[in-house]
Amino acid sequence: MTYLNRIEINPKILAGKPVIKGTRIPVSLILNLLAKGYTVPRIVEAYPNLKHDDVLAATHY
Repeated sequence: MTYLNRIEINPKILAGKPVIKGTRIPVSLILNLLAKGYTVPRIVEAYPNLKHDDVLAATHY
């Protein structure tokens, strides 16, 4: 499975910043949360629109 199909770059969404497809959650937010010590389950709990694979996609991006 390729994780890049979960990332979307659209100039009409957050000025073209990479986001998780179908959301307005930027990849940078997920990476910042991970850097601050959040676990994948904690991120998914805080952002119910995200799936485990969405968080992994952000790290692969």
